[in-house]
Amino acid sequence: MDEGALIQDALNGELNAFNTLVLHYQDMAYNVAYRIMGEPGAADDATQEGFISAYQKLHQYRGGSFKAWLLRIVTNNCYDELRRRQRQPVIPLKPDLPDGETLEDPYWIEDDSASPEEQTEQAELQNAIQNCINELDKKFKLILVLVDVEGLDYQTAAEAAGTPVGTVKSRLARARERVQDCLQGFWELLPDNFRLRDEEMI
Repeated sequence: MDEGALIQDALNGELNAFNTLVLHYQDMAYNVAYRIMGEPGAADDATQEGFISAYQKLHQYRGGSFKAWLLRIVTNNCYDELRRRQRQPVIPLKPDLPDGETLEDPYWIEDDSASPEEQTEQAELQNAIQNCINELDKKFKLILVLVDVEGLDYQTAAEAAGTPVGTVKSRLARARERVQDCLQGFWELLPDNFRLRDEEMI
């Protein structure tokens, strides 16, 4: 994909060129939004609004990592929505299954090759990880999601977060430590190599 050419074509009014960029980055943008918001619906909204904003502001893009520029817009949309919710709290609505159980949105962690028991364990572990991520302050959460979840390098993550590389490294270290400590509360869900031994917990 010739990203530079697509951006230039989009600036010239070719919507298909921008749609190609959307298709290329939409999964990453959604994953970042989901980890920040913790809700699929809210993540969908933030991602969609992010791409709309990116298209409207494309003339403001001044080069560098387009990925970082885009993720920063999506992230800012998430923060705006979280601030709005603090001013006016809302209760998220989730679809109920016929037996009264609540759908826990397992589609993004399902593994067709896994047994039902393994799928349940994976879902519980992913929920535990998300719960621990949710407990992080937003500045630590963002860095952890960008680097450890999405695999961005420090420089790109720094551009996306609008912070120096050194700050990214220090926040990442603190975020990892806090998530590790939090996950010890979900001992039975963790793989053996993630569990602290008794002597390490003293």
